[in-house]
Amino acid sequence: MTNSQTDNKEEVLLDIDGMHCQSCANTITSALKEQGLEKVKVDYLAKEASFAACDKEKVKVAIRSIEKAGYKAHLHDESQTGEVAAEPSFWRKNGLQIRFIASAILTAPLLLHMFLHIQALHDPLVQLLICLPVFITGLLYFGKSAWGSLMAKSPNMDVLITMGFTAAFLYSLLAMRHYPAASALPLYFDTCATIITLVLLGNMIESRSVRQTTSALTSLLKVQKQKATKIVTHQGAEEFVVTDYKELQIGDMLLVKQGESIPVDGVITAGTASINESMVSGESMPVVKQPGDPVIGGTILVNGHLRFRAEKVGKDTVVAQIIDMVKHAESSAPKIQRIGDKVSAVFVPAVIAVSALTFLVMYFVLHINPESCILNSIAVLVVACPCAMGLATPTAVAVSLGMAARKGILIKGASTMEAVVAIKNVAFDKTGTLTTGAFSVKDISIYNGAGRQQVENILYTIEQYSTHPIAHSISGYLKGRASKIALKDIHEEEGKGMYASDEAGHSYRLGSYKIADGLTTENKHSVYLLKDGKLVATIDLEDTLCKNAGSAVAELKALGLHTVMLTGDKKAPAEQIAGALGIDEVHAEQLPYQKLDQISRLAKLSPTAMVGDGINDAPALAMANLGISLGGSTKIAMQAARVILLGEHDLSQLPMVFKISAATLKIIKQNLFWAILYNAVAIPLAASGIISPIWSAMVMSFSDVIVVGNSLRLKRIL
Repeated sequence: MTNSQTDNKEEVLLDIDGMHCQSCANTITSALKEQGLEKVKVDYLAKEASFAACDKEKVKVAIRSIEKAGYKAHLHDESQTGEVAAEPSFWRKNGLQIRFIASAILTAPLLLHMFLHIQALHDPLVQLLICLPVFITGLLYFGKSAWGSLMAKSPNMDVLITMGFTAAFLYSLLAMRHYPAASALPLYFDTCATIITLVLLGNMIESRSVRQTTSALTSLLKVQKQKATKIVTHQGAEEFVVTDYKELQIGDMLLVKQGESIPVDGVITAGTASINESMVSGESMPVVKQPGDPVIGGTILVNGHLRFRAEKVGKDTVVAQIIDMVKHAESSAPKIQRIGDKVSAVFVPAVIAVSALTFLVMYFVLHINPESCILNSIAVLVVACPCAMGLATPTAVAVSLGMAARKGILIKGASTMEAVVAIKNVAFDKTGTLTTGAFSVKDISIYNGAGRQQVENILYTIEQYSTHPIAHSISGYLKGRASKIALKDIHEEEGKGMYASDEAGHSYRLGSYKIADGLTTENKHSVYLLKDGKLVATIDLEDTLCKNAGSAVAELKALGLHTVMLTGDKKAPAEQIAGALGIDEVHAEQLPYQKLDQISRLAKLSPTAMVGDGINDAPALAMANLGISLGGSTKIAMQAARVILLGEHDLSQLPMVFKISAATLKIIKQNLFWAILYNAVAIPLAASGIISPIWSAMVMSFSDVIVVGNSLRLKRIL
């Protein structure tokens, strides 16, 4: 069981063996829900099932119900979360391929007898003996799943396939009762074997294609290092011990050399190095790190070497959390998928009814011979394909979410993509979103005959005692230019600024325009310094624009989006930054509740996204139709957001969110259209006898592959 809890229930994660199509996932979902389990999710792509349970007995019941449905289930190894999965067994890895090869070898002679006049191959008994192993293979592979789905009251595609090849086999057995004259009768052992072989081939190709849809997530799983160099002090001397990174604990000291990957998250204690963080942030340029800087497990040390202290291990690392978020997002379904779900729910019974109706009409109304009636009915069963509708959404979502994660974008679910596509307005917080929040001093102006050096010394000394980012910027600017002088009673009052005095009895006050009210009418400076109640200096600061902020805003506008800035900053600097970036609408001096009002107003006009990073942005992120936070955001902001951009102070990923979402929804619609069109055309063709059962098996097998292949096009598009 995992540690996530809701109402005293824990989330249980099971690994499933035996799923070979989306219909299997639907069968397992029905089986689990029938047991009264809540929050059931079955992921065909990941071969996993999850649900909420309050005790181990419920877990046992769930496993039994899955096994009763014809599959195998076992508890997911929690130690594997966020790590490279254990190598699957030989049979689990190659079983489908072995079944196909064996079936193909036996099916070939049954097809050859139609072209080559080999007397033995025309013998009904020989055909039966050749077909029998293939028939048994089909029963064990498809029949077991079909029976389980019927027991779960959720008939899947395997029911149709099993009915199709079983009907062909049984009809041929009945025909053999007329032996020795059976050679003159039509036997369909070749049809039975060919249906099984072609569907196995389709499943094998589909399985390989599906693995490609999750390749981006697999690459994330593989980034974590399997071994780590631990620094151990023994009798006053340092020793370097190579250990499995799963054994690392918080507080362990670790060594990483050039070319190695960082095993877990931590903080550098010694050394300077360039680190490639592209797998997390999407930024290809290495980042220089030094003592005190954080490092992320799975990133690569390009040059240099460093020592660091482990801060997060196992499931708490950034990579593990990304993987968990992506996997949960992949299992969610957008509203558009409901079309496919509704059709799939009644599809199998409807096809069985059409197949039966085909036989009845042809035999009793059109008076066609029974052999043709049976063949057409079998063709209807075999050609129908509900799996294409089931795969339409999850394959596209898996590809796009995986590609997004590799680009440093986390999208919380397929439904979020639908929300993204609907967005018309994008509202930005300024500081920390459009700007880095790292202020630089633009100018220091002196008034009332004060000496510049004296003013700079006073500023430098007072700002040493403040933790405000602006204070750090001013003291950093004056470092080397000013000296610390003797001041006393230095203190800060919340919302009022800094206070100090000197031995001569002069008082100093440092703060915003509020402290200078009445002394000047210029409310355009960032900081004001008063000496004995008189204005002696003003400081003008400018915020640094985030990387690619201008190009990101331009791309959003090119996509037809209306851009808005919401900031608590003064009007003049806010309008200056908005003008530099080309933002359409500016609202300055906004308190958190006023930002909420603006978001509410915009959302009433048209769907609105909010991009922010701080605690004060969290309410607006939650209020907006879509919340987007940056990688350096506070935890509460990231929780309130539905999209997270992992690149800190880099907005280049923002337009990609809209492009990925639009492309994904387009592919999903194409997949659903193909799935519906295929069945709408193929079933009537099969019922009319234009498509034989063998051709039906062939086209059905590749209908799924077309859906998966179309989803894989996202890799080229993105």
